[in-house]
Amino acid sequence: MDSKIGALDVCKPPCNDVGSIPHNDVVSTLQSSPASTALNSAESTLGRHLARRLVQIGATDVFSVPGDFNLTLLDHLIAEPGLNLIGCCNELNAGYAADGFARSRGVGACVVTFTVGGLSVLNAVAGAYSENLPVICIVGGPNSNDYGTNRILHHTIGLPDFSQELRCFQTVTCFQAVVNNLEDAHELIDTAISTALKECKPVYISISCNLPGLPHPTFCREPVPFVISPRLSNHMGLEAAVEAAAEFLNKAVKPVMVGGPKLRVANASEAFVELADACGYALAVMPSAKGFVPENHPHFIGTYWGAVSTGFCAEIVESADAYLFAGPIFNDYSSVGYSLLLKKDKAIIVQPDRVMIANGPAFGCVLMRDFLGALVKRLKQNTTAYENYHRIYVPEGHPLKCEPKEALRVNVLFQHIQKMLSSETAVIAETGDSWFNCQKLKLPPGCGYEFQMQYGSIGWSVGATLGYAQAAKNKRVIACIGDGSFQVTAQDVSTMLRCGQKTIIFLINNGGYTIEVEIHDGPYNVIKNWNYTGLVDAIHNGEGKCWTTKVHCEEELIEAIDTATGAKKDCLCFIEVIVHKDDTSKELLEWGSRVAAANGRPPNPQ
Repeated sequence: MDSKIGALDVCKPPCNDVGSIPHNDVVSTLQSSPASTALNSAESTLGRHLARRLVQIGATDVFSVPGDFNLTLLDHLIAEPGLNLIGCCNELNAGYAADGFARSRGVGACVVTFTVGGLSVLNAVAGAYSENLPVICIVGGPNSNDYGTNRILHHTIGLPDFSQELRCFQTVTCFQAVVNNLEDAHELIDTAISTALKECKPVYISISCNLPGLPHPTFCREPVPFVISPRLSNHMGLEAAVEAAAEFLNKAVKPVMVGGPKLRVANASEAFVELADACGYALAVMPSAKGFVPENHPHFIGTYWGAVSTGFCAEIVESADAYLFAGPIFNDYSSVGYSLLLKKDKAIIVQPDRVMIANGPAFGCVLMRDFLGALVKRLKQNTTAYENYHRIYVPEGHPLKCEPKEALRVNVLFQHIQKMLSSETAVIAETGDSWFNCQKLKLPPGCGYEFQMQYGSIGWSVGATLGYAQAAKNKRVIACIGDGSFQVTAQDVSTMLRCGQKTIIFLINNGGYTIEVEIHDGPYNVIKNWNYTGLVDAIHNGEGKCWTTKVHCEEELIEAIDTATGAKKDCLCFIEVIVHKDDTSKELLEWGSRVAAANGRPPNPQ
């Protein structure tokens, strides 16, 4: 214990005792490696190693909020030529931005400070975990000398135990590294990052604030790029799974295929489409897999979402006598309050590393990509389900034509958004009625599409739009955000402007939390109306390129879109769309009532 309150220990020199590796030995050993380049001692620091690793894996833009525990680390990130450090307005949006960046690039990263920053970003990291996104969450931690003492630090809850933040992250990350000494820093950092890439989940790295600028022999070479060992299927299990699935599907009269959200983590979208090409089955996607399968595929029938599916899709899927689901997640939202009309004995469920045939058998250690690829040669072509769909399909009608200066309707808005889509655009749909309206958009080849179905955190889209647009600079992002969600995370429109982004934001102002209204209404769902264009103009403050407008009718909407895609195509365009508070999609009305029924089930008898 300290002899004086608040006294500091004298910093000890690096250990060279038994168990430590002499500096010269490490250097000579590493020099024999032709793949690495020697660095001088000023460059062979922990901070530079971490920066180089982030660039190597593709996390070239790192979203951060400065705090006294991470400032030295931020200096080293800024000094890395291939890395762009982006300061965000708050930690929650920094985490959402890393989430959005990972959706486009395959990995994202954020840097925050100890506890006050870590607990603020935690919600975004949990969302990335639920969506199987590798996000590297880096926290500037306490000075290494403070660990194991009885000191109380600022930015904590006032206890000498520094592990509160770590414990919070343990349930929403797949690996946690607390780097408070240089001896194992290299190992911990590399293990954390490689684990994120292998597991497609977030990881937590805490780095003591006094370590980033220190050299160490383990950092004296350029980091060798990761070569992640590929996962392999159990060959006998794969053969048995394919044999059982082929027998099951080949005897079906009208089988169908449905893609789920885990197609992304399994890297199996291409194999899924190749199987559809070969077998001729009708092809659908679950709502959270929209964008993973090309919608111009000749046998594509739409989104399967139970009672709120796109037209005629549910009828074909639920009347099939066999269905292959690749990477599904069946939760209360995706099952519309557990109301799907599916039977387990008709289903083959293919998860990233497991296959279940009806009520059994099941096969583990079988990778989805390998399974779908092997099944291509074993299935007989069967187009019956698609032919049935083609017979009953009636093209969707168009919204009623608006009278001159008539109040704008949401279905008219999305009719015009549909016309904006191309291979050079991407759609970000916020939690709420935009879920349902954006599901009905027909994506042209190459058009991106993202939303957060599993976690459903309102406000996610502002940060995610920032991150996605920063990663996919070849696309113009079109974000559809409700007014209630925007109020949660609006500040980082500021960061979009600083980054020179050209996103088009449709702010749908209907005066409240409409999705909550349709589940369970009450006065808490009504929010204070803001002057949203005025707010964005104030954030703009003459710096950067920004254009805002309000629209009340179709004529104003057409003019606004023409301006955003024409004269203001190089600007961030913010279009506030004023609609009636009860103007919702019919799908939300149906979905809301079913989810409300599921939420309202009485307790089971004891």
